[in-house]
Amino acid sequence: MAAICRRNAGSGPQGKGWQVKSPSVADIPALLKLLVDGGVEFIVVGGVAGVVNGAARVTFDLDVVYRRTIENIARLARALDGHSPYLRGVPLGLPFIWDEKTISAGLNFTLDTDLGSLDLLGEIAGGGQYESLIADTFVVEAYGLQCACVTLDKLIELKTAAGRPKDLEAIAELESLREERQQPPRS
Repeated sequence: MAAICRRNAGSGPQGKGWQVKSPSVADIPALLKLLVDGGVEFIVVGGVAGVVNGAARVTFDLDVVYRRTIENIARLARALDGHSPYLRGVPLGLPFIWDEKTISAGLNFTLDTDLGSLDLLGEIAGGGQYESLIADTFVVEAYGLQCACVTLDKLIELKTAAGRPKDLEAIAELESLREERQQPPRS
């Protein structure tokens, strides 16, 4: 955990003497491989889904919706074990144990790992849980791996429901991509 955060002189977790690791660019191929090789059932959403669907935006983390079955939670816990998962922005010293019990008791986790930032969503605004979202996915091959990714239409719905400024900015590009796909080819 010392690689994630370190304590400086001072007191208290409110930025007075506490440091947390700065977000790093995620090694997206390595994170995807970790999840796929671990047998984790997940759907790619967020910025990576935007890129898969043709967007030109840069993303610095991997966002996935994971299936919340007992078996999948166990696979998810094992997959990240040994990769120093720790809650993003939380000072060192606050208790956090990455295991099946923690995942089962929580829902959404924004993590820093030794492979970069990973957002694990048990539920996503505008899409619900894995079972509700899976019908709006397609299988994509990336980095020699196959995984489920949300469709462009669903991604627009998810970003609209999230309503954050960065999501609202991305929607214009995603809607342009959708319009381009709907136009008949020029002769």
